[in-house]
Amino acid sequence: PARYFDTKTTEPISFFLSGLEELLAWQPNSDDEFNVSAVPLAKRQPPLQSRRPRTLVCHDMRGGYLEDRFIQGSATSDPYVFYHWRYIDIFVYFSHHTVTIPPVVWTNAAHRNSVPVLGTFITEWTDGEKLCEAFLAGGEEALGAVAEQLARIAQHYRFDGWLVNIENALSAAAVGNLPLFLRELTARVHSAVPGGLVIWYDSVLRDGTLKWQNELNDNNRIFFDACDGLFTNYNWKEEQLERTQRLAGPRQNDVYVGVDVFARGDVIGGGFDTDKSLRLIRQFSLSAAIFAPGWVYEHLGKENFLQNENRFWGLLAEYLPTHSICTLPLTTSFSLGMGTSTFLDGKDEESGPWYDLSAQDIQPLYPEHQGTLSTGCCLQDAWCGGSSLQLQGTIPPGEERVAVRLFSLQMPAPPKLYLTLLYKLEGPQPDDFTVALEVTTWDSGICFEGNPTSLPAEPNGRYYPRFLPAPPPSLAKLLAACHRGSHGWTSRCYELELQDCSLRDLSVIVSRQQPSPQETSFTCLLGEVRVLDTASVAASPPQVQGVTASQLWWQ
Repeated sequence: PARYFDTKTTEPISFFLSGLEELLAWQPNSDDEFNVSAVPLAKRQPPLQSRRPRTLVCHDMRGGYLEDRFIQGSATSDPYVFYHWRYIDIFVYFSHHTVTIPPVVWTNAAHRNSVPVLGTFITEWTDGEKLCEAFLAGGEEALGAVAEQLARIAQHYRFDGWLVNIENALSAAAVGNLPLFLRELTARVHSAVPGGLVIWYDSVLRDGTLKWQNELNDNNRIFFDACDGLFTNYNWKEEQLERTQRLAGPRQNDVYVGVDVFARGDVIGGGFDTDKSLRLIRQFSLSAAIFAPGWVYEHLGKENFLQNENRFWGLLAEYLPTHSICTLPLTTSFSLGMGTSTFLDGKDEESGPWYDLSAQDIQPLYPEHQGTLSTGCCLQDAWCGGSSLQLQGTIPPGEERVAVRLFSLQMPAPPKLYLTLLYKLEGPQPDDFTVALEVTTWDSGICFEGNPTSLPAEPNGRYYPRFLPAPPPSLAKLLAACHRGSHGWTSRCYELELQDCSLRDLSVIVSRQQPSPQETSFTCLLGEVRVLDTASVAASPPQVQGVTASQLWWQ
């Protein structure tokens, strides 16, 4: 069937639903199993519901369902990718189809990086009025059926909820039932999807007129009260933020103030000035909804997309509270889910473009320090997948080293950790530098390093894991990494024993071999980092039971 498979290639594709009939007729079937997310939503710290401003990204690009609709990837050159997951809290996939089911590749990539994904339920123009009249003015049974189907769809495809966008006027009967519909949908999504969310877009007012308010006020508050949050329109001024904060009270973090990166209409900021909008929004402790950050790709073009993308998010970073990883193992090759080649063990196995967001790895922080450090993505060389993480910077005169924070962590440290690192130094004198890992812990009087052979711990909780020339015999197979460097990559294996500690940061340290009065520039590629809890690594994995294969298609 054309809905589930591409007519040209026969490959499975992601899809949307059009109109009320398709929504109400929807049933799971065996053809859409490809569309079910295979990656559970990773835990994070602090949890999404904590009292701090959040960041929502609403992805709207040329109508949606572009190359990202190919569930098993495609040979696309220079595709759009998003990878600053550590800096955002919610990802919305937006299109103008009635029921936008997020392409599963996005759900997989976001979930791996602890970010929930929402689809969009939208009605617009005269067709939208008719559609709303049919299910909202029709009484509780009709609106209950729509709420139930939307909750079932999110549960079946394993994404996390809905943005509801009613962009048309409503009759008195329809708008009278709208708060009930939102409460019903929210309750059903919460019960069907753990951590599920329903967010309302600032559009229709309580009297049924379509008039964007650019704030939370008495005209739209009834909808905010019926669900998990409000996404405001984009043409706000500072006094509207102030009123919104006052009216939202303890729920100020549930108001997502809209920021259109394309800067359409009378807006503050946009483009590379988006930080101006965010600065104001955060002054009032409100959450932000960044709409169409694909501006970087669509407006500035594909050529220097990765550099421009890092610049865009780097300018916003100070206004984006990040979330930490709180489970082990942590293992990543930094792949973006795209490439110009496919690498395995440092070797270019297959030249040619590819794009598959499901294959995107856990993404790090991307720290930028003006003039001294930039973190980016390198497609020309990688250990595994399509890209490596490129660190470029300078060690200032008189200093010996520079630390690059890759991940913030928040979890109790197991008694013993193994860490592995694969890197490649580039530039004229790679032998002038050494590269190592550093682990920091949260300050606590009781935390100390439990290995008498290692260096005494510094008072600020910095630990340099002990270098292991060879892995212990029981782990030789898994930690073959200790001496598997090839194709110019250097491999390192470490061990760290801690007692009563809480992990805080994982950083890479680039040091000079010799002190120098000059500043020294370095370029280092990171191919892979792993942090493993020794106890769970040593345990044998459970046996896989009852494997079945379906949808076999020979070509």
